[in-house]
Amino acid sequence: MQLKGSEIKSLRNGRVDISESYAREEKNEIFLVNSHFAKYSNSSYLNHEEVRPRKLLLKKKEIIKIIGRLKKESLTLVPLKIYFNKKGIAKLELALAKGKKFYDKRETKKKREWVRERKKVK
Repeated sequence: MQLKGSEIKSLRNGRVDISESYAREEKNEIFLVNSHFAKYSNSSYLNHEEVRPRKLLLKKKEIIKIIGRLKKESLTLVPLKIYFNKKGIAKLELALAKGKKFYDKRETKKKREWVRERKKVK
């Protein structure tokens, strides 16, 4: 990922949220969208924006492969976790995911309601 200094400090403090984020392709590059890096308290006026698109640094072959699968199979690129490797470089683990069908959503909703009703009875 292409990060600013204060973003790295927030990441080291564990003040990052990628639960609502996803990655998308723009101009043959891949960006992480909707990720929240909290402001670093000890940073001055050079602090970063909390929510902004962040460029993912991937090799050209990887980008072509990912974009091909995204367009061909209509998948979504989802971040799983952010971590530091042994050299201290921030890494982002990505996965290609397929969205739920309408009938799957209804099934999940039924299960949730059933569990809620079961809790009320007890």
